[in-house]
Amino acid sequence: MDNHHPHRRLGALTANSHGQPPRPAVAGRRLGALVLAAAATLTFSAACTEDSEAPAGNAAAAAAGGPEPKTLEGAKVAAQTVFDRFSGGDFAGAWEMYTSSGKQAISKDDYVKLNTACSRKGLAIQLTSARMEGTDRAVVIAKQLVAAQSYTMVYEADAWRLEPAKEGLTLYKLGADKAIAAQKKAGTCAGG
Repeated sequence: MDNHHPHRRLGALTANSHGQPPRPAVAGRRLGALVLAAAATLTFSAACTEDSEAPAGNAAAAAAGGPEPKTLEGAKVAAQTVFDRFSGGDFAGAWEMYTSSGKQAISKDDYVKLNTACSRKGLAIQLTSARMEGTDRAVVIAKQLVAAQSYTMVYEADAWRLEPAKEGLTLYKLGADKAIAAQKKAGTCAGG
């Protein structure tokens, strides 16, 4: 899924001489109709192609409940979804997208408790680059404010999953209460 959603005005507004509100220029409507027709044709063509890199294929696979595409684009879409869930405060949803080893390191309840207490909510995390590392691993770089960090996505059980870093796994194994205390002691708990 493309994270860029351009919303452009297709025609300039023109005021009429009768004091009525402005209306789109005729040329703008014609251009808009051509753009919409072209977009519909491209969307239809992309949906019918067998190119596994096509974002339309990602949406179709997700909508059908089938396996996610084992592609760099699929890894990027999944990574951005994890980042959006986390920055939006949906920690349970973010945990659902962890690898099996990540889920084994911390229960969903402890993960939610830890992040509710210590994470910076509301700050967008934006994917800036990605690359494949073999056929079932991707490394993605994400930025929050001015800090960038790399993350590993692993293709597991027909879906891309976030693999927690070794430091995260070590922290998670402490359990929520001890992990919160450790982060507070280190000054890394945003909640205090």
